[in-house]
Amino acid sequence: MTILAGKKVKPSRKVRLEDIAERCGVSLSTVSRALAGEKGVSADIRAKVAEVARSLNYQVAASLAGRKVILAASSAAMIDYVRNQFTAHVLEGLHQRAETLSVEIVTQPVASAAEDIGMLRTAAADESVAGFLFLSLDDDDLLALTSGFGKPVVLINGEDPLMRLSSVSPCNRSAAHMATAYLQGLGHERILFVMRRGRSTIERRLEGWRDAMLAQKISGADDMVIVVEDWLPELAAAAVEQRIASRKLDFTAILAAGESLAAGAMQAISRAGYRVPDDVSVMGIDNLPQAGFYNPPLTSIHVPMREIGAAALDLLFGAASSLAGPAQRIELACHIVERQSTAVAPRKRAGHL
Repeated sequence: MTILAGKKVKPSRKVRLEDIAERCGVSLSTVSRALAGEKGVSADIRAKVAEVARSLNYQVAASLAGRKVILAASSAAMIDYVRNQFTAHVLEGLHQRAETLSVEIVTQPVASAAEDIGMLRTAAADESVAGFLFLSLDDDDLLALTSGFGKPVVLINGEDPLMRLSSVSPCNRSAAHMATAYLQGLGHERILFVMRRGRSTIERRLEGWRDAMLAQKISGADDMVIVVEDWLPELAAAAVEQRIASRKLDFTAILAAGESLAAGAMQAISRAGYRVPDDVSVMGIDNLPQAGFYNPPLTSIHVPMREIGAAALDLLFGAASSLAGPAQRIELACHIVERQSTAVAPRKRAGHL
């Protein structure tokens, strides 16, 4: 017994199943079956047991050990080299966590909701399957169709705008805002944003760039968005070259939504007769390994890709528990990795001479 401020305080006791049974007015076996998700317990009793267990902070001893998790991954993300680099790092973190939890990850490439949803529903009927992880899939049709799965689904590197499903992703909006503010801190005002539209995660990056531009009251910000059709460096290079040819060098920095686009932007600057970072600073988002080997090495926003994979499996673990609560959206913080592709804006630099 501990004495605190002159009072005797009893040590806290671990909550037992008997405590829950007493609160609910049911038998010990009923509580056990309810928390284990076994059949033979009414929905009302199961919900009451779960609520009391949560209120008492009862730790469920259940585990996913020995069960399967279906990883439904975008076919494009799995095959395409540019996208696969990001995916590979996420999968590394996921598989390391799965090994720790003794969980089997079964990968299922997905091309489209219409073609593959039936196959995923069949897998959901397998009692050995604990749940699903959707990697780089946030198609609205697919998300709506998961409502009848009967198994938890967690999105990796995606989001459900209606919060029907839990998700884990980098904080894309704050990451792009951070990158833009960093360039603004170097004196840059005219900052191009190069992107490919489509996925919600990239739209959040556009929003973050726009937030920072509007905060500085930069007029005509939307006129500084360059959209390309794919994540290919040559497409970004062509788009930036065209911009320079038609408008001269009306910007001093470029933020690219992906590093392959940043590489293309640097090529365009060089071919137009300018230098990075002397004339134009270039910055990317993701911090893939090759970022440090560009010429010059690329300043980038580091995205915790491995941690995203691990966190997704932990979130699915919680969702598969009988104490699962409402859907959650987890966003992991990012940080800046400074290299040699960014510098003080030319006009700012000239002012110090």
